[in-house]
Amino acid sequence: MTTKELYTKGARIWVEHPEKVWESATVTSDYRSGVLIAKIDQTNEIRQIKITDESKMPPLRNPSLLIGQNDLTSLSYLHEPAVLHNLRVRFCDRNAIYTYCGIVLVAINPYYDLPIYGDETIMAYRGQAMGDLDPHIFAVSEEAYTKLEREQRDQSIIVSGESGAGKTVSAKYAMRYFAAVGGNASETQVERKVLASSPIMEAIGNAKTTRNDNSSRFGKFIEIHFDSMYRISGASMRTYLLEKSRVVYQSAGERNYHVFYQLCAAARHMPELHLDHQDSFHYLNQGGSPNIDGVDDLKAFNETKSALTTLGVTEAEQQDMFVILSTILHLGNVELSACDPEAPPASECEDGAYISSSDKHLSTVCSLLGVSRAELSRWLTHRRISSAHEVIVSRVDVQRALFARDALAKRLYGELFAWLVRAVNRALHTKHDNRHFIGVLDIYGFETFEINSFEQFCINYANEKLQQQFNSHVFKLEQDEYIKEEISWEMIDFYDNQPCIDLIEDRLGILALLDEQCRVPQGSDAGFVAKLHQTCHTYPHFMKPRFGHSAFIIKHFADNVEYQSGGFLEKNRDTVSSEQLECIKSATNCRLIHTMFAAEAQSEPTSNTLPPPSKRRTTPSVPLTSLTQPPRRASGHKQTVGSQFRASLSALMCTLSATTPHYVRCIKPNDTKEPFNFDTVRAVNQLRACGVLETIRISAAGFPSRWPYQDFFHRYRLLCLHKEIDRANIKATCGRILTRHVKDPDKYQFGATKIFFRAGQVAYLEKIRAEIQRAYCVRVQSCVRRFVARRKYLRLAAALRGLQAAARGYLARRKAQEIRRRRAAIKIQRNVRGWLCRVKYQRLRRLAIGLQAHARGFLARRLYKDKRMVLAVITIQRYARGYLARKRVKKIRRQIIIAQASIRRFLARRQYKRLRIEARSLDHQKSLNKGLENKIISLQQKLGDAMEKAKGIEPLLLQIADLKAKLEILRHVESEAKSLRTDIVDKDNIISSLREELTSERDSNKVLQQEKKLLQQEYEKQKKLMEDESEKLANELRSTKEHYDLAIEERDKVHEQEKKALNAELEAERQSRQKLLSAQYELQERIDSLQRAPAPKEHRRSLSDASNNSQQETTVEDDYGYGSVRSVESTRPALEAVNWSAGTHNGSNVPVADAGLVLRMRNRISALQSELSRTTKRANDLEERIMNRHSSPPTNPNIDRYKLEELEIENKKLREHLDRLRAAADSVLVSKEVIEQMNVMQKELDRRRDECIQLKSVLTNQKPWFQALKNVTVNLKSLATSNYGSDVDIINEDGELATAYEAQKGINRQLQEELIAEKKFYSEHISKSKAEIDRLREENEKFQKLLSADLSQEPKNKSQEFAQNEIIRLASESLALQERVDKLSESCRRYKNQIRLLVNKLKEVGIEDVNDILENNDPVAPPNASLTLEMAPVTRKKEREYLGMFEYKIQDEGLIIKKLISDLKPKVAVTLLPGLPAYILFMMLRHMDHVDDEPKMHQLMKAVRTAVKKSLKKRADSVEYNALWLANMLRLLNNLRQYSGDTIYQSANTPRQNQQCLRIFDLSEYRQVLSDIAVWIYQGLIHLLERQLERLIVPAILEHEEISGLSGPSARPPPAGSLGAGPARLKLELSATHDHLHTYAVDQPLRLMIFKQLFYYICAYSLNQLLLRKDLCCWAKGLQIRYNISHLETWIKEHLAEYGQKSVEEILGVLKPITQAVQLLQARKSMQDVQSTVDMCANLNAMQVCKILNMYTPAEEYEVKVTREFIHEIQKKMQEKAGTNPDKEPQNLLMDSKMIFSVQFPFNPSPIRLEAIELPEVLELDGLLTKI
Repeated sequence: MTTKELYTKGARIWVEHPEKVWESATVTSDYRSGVLIAKIDQTNEIRQIKITDESKMPPLRNPSLLIGQNDLTSLSYLHEPAVLHNLRVRFCDRNAIYTYCGIVLVAINPYYDLPIYGDETIMAYRGQAMGDLDPHIFAVSEEAYTKLEREQRDQSIIVSGESGAGKTVSAKYAMRYFAAVGGNASETQVERKVLASSPIMEAIGNAKTTRNDNSSRFGKFIEIHFDSMYRISGASMRTYLLEKSRVVYQSAGERNYHVFYQLCAAARHMPELHLDHQDSFHYLNQGGSPNIDGVDDLKAFNETKSALTTLGVTEAEQQDMFVILSTILHLGNVELSACDPEAPPASECEDGAYISSSDKHLSTVCSLLGVSRAELSRWLTHRRISSAHEVIVSRVDVQRALFARDALAKRLYGELFAWLVRAVNRALHTKHDNRHFIGVLDIYGFETFEINSFEQFCINYANEKLQQQFNSHVFKLEQDEYIKEEISWEMIDFYDNQPCIDLIEDRLGILALLDEQCRVPQGSDAGFVAKLHQTCHTYPHFMKPRFGHSAFIIKHFADNVEYQSGGFLEKNRDTVSSEQLECIKSATNCRLIHTMFAAEAQSEPTSNTLPPPSKRRTTPSVPLTSLTQPPRRASGHKQTVGSQFRASLSALMCTLSATTPHYVRCIKPNDTKEPFNFDTVRAVNQLRACGVLETIRISAAGFPSRWPYQDFFHRYRLLCLHKEIDRANIKATCGRILTRHVKDPDKYQFGATKIFFRAGQVAYLEKIRAEIQRAYCVRVQSCVRRFVARRKYLRLAAALRGLQAAARGYLARRKAQEIRRRRAAIKIQRNVRGWLCRVKYQRLRRLAIGLQAHARGFLARRLYKDKRMVLAVITIQRYARGYLARKRVKKIRRQIIIAQASIRRFLARRQYKRLRIEARSLDHQKSLNKGLENKIISLQQKLGDAMEKAKGIEPLLLQIADLKAKLEILRHVESEAKSLRTDIVDKDNIISSLREELTSERDSNKVLQQEKKLLQQEYEKQKKLMEDESEKLANELRSTKEHYDLAIEERDKVHEQEKKALNAELEAERQSRQKLLSAQYELQERIDSLQRAPAPKEHRRSLSDASNNSQQETTVEDDYGYGSVRSVESTRPALEAVNWSAGTHNGSNVPVADAGLVLRMRNRISALQSELSRTTKRANDLEERIMNRHSSPPTNPNIDRYKLEELEIENKKLREHLDRLRAAADSVLVSKEVIEQMNVMQKELDRRRDECIQLKSVLTNQKPWFQALKNVTVNLKSLATSNYGSDVDIINEDGELATAYEAQKGINRQLQEELIAEKKFYSEHISKSKAEIDRLREENEKFQKLLSADLSQEPKNKSQEFAQNEIIRLASESLALQERVDKLSESCRRYKNQIRLLVNKLKEVGIEDVNDILENNDPVAPPNASLTLEMAPVTRKKEREYLGMFEYKIQDEGLIIKKLISDLKPKVAVTLLPGLPAYILFMMLRHMDHVDDEPKMHQLMKAVRTAVKKSLKKRADSVEYNALWLANMLRLLNNLRQYSGDTIYQSANTPRQNQQCLRIFDLSEYRQVLSDIAVWIYQGLIHLLERQLERLIVPAILEHEEISGLSGPSARPPPAGSLGAGPARLKLELSATHDHLHTYAVDQPLRLMIFKQLFYYICAYSLNQLLLRKDLCCWAKGLQIRYNISHLETWIKEHLAEYGQKSVEEILGVLKPITQAVQLLQARKSMQDVQSTVDMCANLNAMQVCKILNMYTPAEEYEVKVTREFIHEIQKKMQEKAGTNPDKEPQNLLMDSKMIFSVQFPFNPSPIRLEAIELPEVLELDGLLTKI
C-alpha cells in the first residue's frame, strides 16, 4: 500500500504553524491529486493544502496506542512533529522528563525538584536492562556499568545540551549512581570528594548568563576508575576551553565567575585583601546584574572553603588563591590614561599609556603579591621589541595597554583554574589498581547567538566532532541490530559532517588560516576574514554573508551560524608579555604563583595530546591536567588556543572511540524557567542541534518499528482467520497476517526474534485492525439487534395470545355468572316478597298497639308537666329577684373599689417615679447592697453563734434528758400524791384557772402566729435572695468547671500528642540506631575485606568496639567498658586511699574517688566477708564433726543415723517428684495401677520413716554411755600426767593403783555387758530395716520398669516430653542418692577404723574383751550391697548434685568454641535441645562468676562474638545458620537477663533459678553487645531473605498470568529462568522460611516481625516496579496482579493464624499500598469518582497516584482515557488531605525497599533447669567441659 493511500477521510495529520511549529488536523475528504482538505482540530478551520510533490505530503499522526511511548523509535511515523508531540505529552501531561530515542536519553529540565533520585530508585534500576523500566538517567548509568562488567570495556556517558538544560545535574546523578553500585555504602569516599569538587568547579568555572544563572563556561570529562572487582578505586577530571574572556568582559545581564562575588561578600572577614563592594570593581560591574535570586554569595563562599578543605587544599594555599583572585580584581581597576598625570599642565601629551603614581589599586596589587611597583607599572605601559641587533623598549598606547592588562588577568585566572584542577585530581587519585573506567563528559551543546565569536566557534567545532562520532555509532548500532536479527538490509544514507570538519581542520582550513594570520606581524581580524573568503569559498559548508566583510558563515549540522571576526586573533593568540609574567613570577608574598608557573614549566616537554586510554592506565608518568591550559610545544613557538583546543579535542575523541559511548541529550523546555512548561519552538531547535532528529531520521530510513512475534500476534491476531492460527508456530501465523494485508514485501522483514517494519506500516495495520474491529462490531451489533428484536416480538406474541385466552375465558365466566345470578334472583324475589308481606302486617299491628299506648301516656305526662311548670316558675321568680338585688349591690361596691383603685394607682405611680429616681442613684444601690451585706454577715454571725451554742448545749441536753426522766418519775409520784390529797373542789378551781390561762394563751398564740407570719415572709424574701445568689454562683461555678474540663481535655490531648510524638521519636531513634549499627557492620565488613594482612596481636579497645574486646596485656588494667568487679589483682587503690572530700586533690599520689568503683568494691568486700564467714562456719562444723567422730563410742549408730537421714531426704524428694508426676498424669497418661502402687509405696515409706526416727532416738539415748567411757579414760590419763609428770610410778606405792585397776575392770565389764545388749537390740533393728529396704527396693524396681516402658515410647506432645525429661532427671537424682550411699559406706569404714583405734586404747588400759564387739556381724552395709538402686534403661550416666556450671581449661577455649559454634551444623542442632549452645555458654559464664575469673570471662565473650560473626560471614547465604544463631544469641541474651539478679527479670523464676543468679559479674554491658549482635544477625537474615525473594517477586506478582493472553501485547514473555516462578514458588519460599524459623525456635514475636518485614519488602519492591513500568499500568494487568496478591493474603491467613488475628491484620496492612495501587488500575476514572478514588488510596501519596494515572494505558480505544482534569483534581484532594505541615517529610515516588523496621527483643524466660542439662556426645565436648 502506498503512502498517499493513507490520506483518506478521517486520517489525522500534522500541518505547519508559524508559532506552534506544528498543529494537528483531520482530513475531511479523500486525497485527490494536488489538493488535500483538512480541518484544524483546535480552531475547526477548514484548510486546503496544495500538494506539489507527493513525496512531501503532510506528516501523518501516530495512532493513540503509540502516543506517550517511552522510546521515540517505537513510533510508527518517525518525523519531527511526532517526536515533539510525544515529548510534550510525556513532559506536560505525565510529568516524565526522560524519554528514550534509540540509544539516546532525552532529558528535559523540569525546573522542579522531583523525588526520583533516591537510594530506592537506584536499587530499583540495579540489575534491570535498559528499556525494562521507565527512562531514567540511572538506566543509562546501569547500562554502562553492566557493559563494563560484562564486556570488560571502558564506557563513557556523553551529556550535552545548551546552557540551562541540566547537563551538570545529569552528570552528577550518573556519578552518584556509580558510587552507589560500585561501593559498599550509599556514598563512598570518592563520591564525597567528587561532590566536594562541584562547589569549587562551579565557583571558578560557572557564571550567570542570559540563559542560565549557573552556566558552566567550560567542559569537563570525569573518569571514574574501577578495580578488578568493579568497585570504585579513584577518579580524575579533565577540563576543556575555559571562557577566560569572561574574566575581563561580561555582556549586559551577565556576571563574572561566581568566586569573585563570593570573595567580595566575605570582604569583611579578610581585610588584608582590601576588597570592597562588587560594584566598585571594573571586572564585576560591566554586566549590570551582580545578584542572583535565591543565592547567598557569603554562604556559597563558606561552602567553597569547606570543599577546598575536604579536598586537601591547605589554609595557606587557600589564602594564596584568594590573594590571586583579589589581585585580578584590583588589576582591573588600574587606570590607564593617555597623558602623564604627573607632567606639568602646560606640557604636551605624548602618545602612550600612563599610570598614576598614586593609583591605590596598583599599590594593592604589588603589596598583595610582593612585586616591585615600578617594574609592574613599567611593563603594563611598555613593551620590549627584540630585533637581530638590539632590544627596543617603547611605550604602548592606551588600547594596547588595556589589552595587555586584561591578558595578564586572564592568564592568572587560567593558571589558577589549571592548578585547582590538578589539586582536585590529586585528591581523587588513589593508590588502588585502576583496571577500567567510566567517563562522564559534561560538555557544552551547540550554541548560536546574535553575535557569535571565537568561543562559539570552538564550541560548535567540538559539537561537530561529537556529532560525527554519534552518527557513526548510531549507524553502526542500527546495522548491528539488522545483522543480529539476520535480515537483509541496504546501506542507510546518513548525514556525514566530515566536510564541515574538513573546512575547519584542513591545511587551508579555518584553524590553519587563523594560526597563520596570528603569526603575521601585522595580522588583523579583517585580514583573516578576507583570506577566508578568498581560500574557503570552494568548501560547500562555507558561505559569505550578504552584507559586510567582517563575518563568515559555516553550515553546521544543526544550523547556519554567522561568526563575527572581531577578537578572533587576540583570543586565539592569548599572549601575555613575558616581562609581565617575569614580574609576576618574582612575587614574594604568594608562593602559589611559583607553584602554578612551575607546574606549567614542567608540563612543557610533554606531548600536546593525551595517549589512548589503555596506555594511560599503564603509564602513570603522563599527568592528567586541565586542558584549558595545555602544555607548550617543544619547538619553542607558542601554541595558539585553537591548536590547543584541536589537540585536546582529538585526545577526547580518541578516548571516546576507545570506549562504548552512551548519550544523554539535555533539553531546555523554556527560557522563563517555569516548571513543566514546554516551548515547542525552543525544543525543536535544540532537538535539531543535539542530533535527536538525526537519530530519528537514521531509524526511519531503515526499519524503525520492531515487534516481537508474540506481541505482534497478540495485537493483530484478529487480522487472520481462526483456522490460520498456529500457536505452535507464531512466526508462520504472523507471516500469514502480513501476506494477507501488506502486499509489498519490502515493507517488512522477518528477523530471528522480531518483525521489522518500514515507517508507517504499524499505523496502516492499526487502521486495518480498527476497520476490522469496526466491521466486527457492526456485525455483532446487527446480530444483537436482531436477537433483541426477535426476542421482543416473541414475547409480544406470547403476551397477546395469553391476553386473548384470558379475555375469552373471562367473558364465558361472566355470562355463566349472569345466568346463575338471574335464577338466584327469581328465587330470592319469591322469598323476599313473602317475607315483606309478613313483616308489613306485623309492623302495622305493633304500630297500632304502640299508638294507643303512647297516646295515653302523652296525656298523663302533659298533666304532670303543667304542675311542675307552675312550681318551677314560682322558684325562678324567687331566685331572680334575689339575684337582681345582689347584682345591684355588687355593682355599687365594684364602682367604689374602682374609684379607690384609681386614687391609689395615682398615688402609687407618683411614689414609683420617685422610687425609680432614687433606685437609679448609686448611693441607693450601695445602701441596699450594704444593708444586704450586713444582713448576710449578721446572719452568718448568728448562725455561727447558734452552732457554737448548739455545741455547748449538746452535753446539757443529755443532762436535761436524764433530769427529765427523773422529773417524770417524780411528777408521776407527785401526781399520785396530789390525786390522793386533792379533792374535787380543788380540781374545779384548777380547771377554772386553767380555762383562764387557756384563754390568755390563745390570745398570745394569735399574736405569736402573726409574728411568725411576718418572720416567715421576711425569711422567704431572704431565702429567695439567697437562692438567686446561689444560682448565680452555681452558674459561675458550672461555667468555671466547664472551662476547667475543657482545659483538662486540651491538656490531655496535648499530653497524648506529646506521648505519640515521643513514642514516634523513640521508634525513629531505635530504627536509626539499628540502621547505624547495620552501617557500622557493613563498614566493618568492608574493612575486613580490604585488609588482607592478619590482624595485629594486640587489640586495643576503640569507641566502636568498647564492649566486645578483652584484655590482651599481661598486667591487669582498668576496664572502663564494664560494670563488673575486678579481681584481687586489680591495680585500683584501696578504700583507705580514696579521698572522699569534695574538693580537689593537693597531691598526685592520692587517687580520685570513683563512686561506681567504690560501690563495686563494697559489694565485693561484703561478698568476700560473707564467703569468709560461711567458710569459717563450715570449717568449724567440719572440725566439730571430726572431733565428734574421734570421740564417738565404738559402735555404729551414727553411721546408720546418717544413712537413714539421707534416705529420708531423698525419699521426700522422690515423693515430691511423684506428686508432680501424679498432677501431670493427664499429659503423661499414667495408668491407675501405677498410681495405686505409688500411693502404697508412699504409705510404706512414711511408715518406714517413723520407724527410722524411733531407731535414731534409741541410738541417740546411748550416746552418753560412750561419752562417759571416754571421759573416764581421758581423766585418768590427764590426772596422772598433771599431778606426777614423768614420775607416774609413785601412784602405786601403797597398792592403790591395783585397787583402782580392779574397780575399773568391774566398771568396764558392766559397760561391756550393756554395750553387748544394746548391740544386740540395734542389730535386730538393722536387720528389720534391711528387710524393709530390700522390699522397698523391689517395689521401686517394679515402678521403674513401668516408668521405663512409658519412657521408651515416643512423646506425643510437649507435656509428655516434659514429663519424660522430668522422670529422667529424677532417675539421675536417684543415681546421686546411690553415690551418696557409697560415700556413707566409705565413711562407715573410716569410722570402723576409728573404733578399732579406740579398742586398742581400751586394751592399753586393760580391757581384753572388747574384740567381741567386732566379732559379731557388722551391721554396716557394704558398698553397693543393700542400698543399690538399679535403674531402668532410661539412665544415661551417674550424676551428682550439680550446680548448673561447666568448667574448662583456658587452653581448651578455642577448641570448645570451634566444636560448639564453628563446626555446629544445623542438621545436628535440630536434634538437640533448642538453644543448647547458649545454655552451655551461659553455664561456662556461671562458673567464671563462681570463681571470680573476669579476664577469662572477657576472653570467652570476645571469642563467642568473633566465632559467631566469622561463622555467619562464611555461611552468609544460609538461612538455617542465620536462624540458628539468631535463636541462640537471643537465648543467651535472655539467660543473662533471667539470671542477672534484676527484680524485673525474676518474676517467672523458680527459687532454684534465683539461687543460681550471678553473684559477682554485672553483664549489663554484654547484654547490649549481644543485643547488637542479634540485631546484626536479624538484619543479615532479612537481607538474605530479601535477596532470595527478589528474583521471585516480579514473576510471581507482576508478570504471572493465570489467564494467558489477558494482558495483551504489552505483556512480556517470562524470563528463561523464571518458568514456574509464580505465586506458588513464592509461597513455597515463604513456607520454607517459616519452617526454618519454627524449627530453630526463634521467638514468636521475632518471627512475626520477620514476616512483617518480608511482606513490606514484597510490597515495596512490586510497587516500585509497577511505578516504573508503563506496560503494567492497565486494567487487565491490574486484575492479574490483584489475583496474585490474593495468593499471598491466603498464605498469611493460613500460616500466620497461630499468632492471632491482630497480627494477621497487621501483616495484611503492610500489603495495602500495592493492593490500593492495583485497585486504582481497576477503578473507574471519571470526575464523579474523585473522592472515592482518594479514599481508596489512603496508603499512597499524591505523587504515586498521579504517576500511576499518568502511565495508565487504556486497553482499546473504546476505553475511557484518564483526563488531565481528573489527575489534577486527585492531586489537589490528596494534598488537601495530607495537609501543609512544614515539618513533614517530603513525598517520595518510590517506597524505601531497604527500610527495616526497628526490632525489639522481648524477655522470654526459660523453664529449663541448668543442672539438668547434659552434654550430648555429638558435640564431642566430653573431656573439655566438666560439669560442676
